[in-house]
Amino acid sequence: MTSQLRAALRGQANGLSPVVQLGKSGVTEQVEESFRKVLEARELIKLRVLETCPVGVRDAVEQLAASAGAEVVSVVGRTGVVYKYNPELHKKK
Repeated sequence: MTSQLRAALRGQANGLSPVVQLGKSGVTEQVEESFRKVLEARELIKLRVLETCPVGVRDAVEQLAASAGAEVVSVVGRTGVVYKYNPELHKKK
């Protein structure tokens, strides 16, 4: 991912609300599965890691991104932004 694309994606993510929250259960199979489904439908998502999460913020975001074959755009505070290109969303009708 180029720095220009990363910057553009960060800008797009500014207006997004977190769609996934990680809590005291951490990264589970169910969380990974729902994360992949949401990422497939949206391409760019924001997620929040709550203080009760047993895994560090960056580790949790990177683990979820790796499980979905996506890329981490940014991690700021307890919020992460993840992107995965989906050609289905860009097909001309």
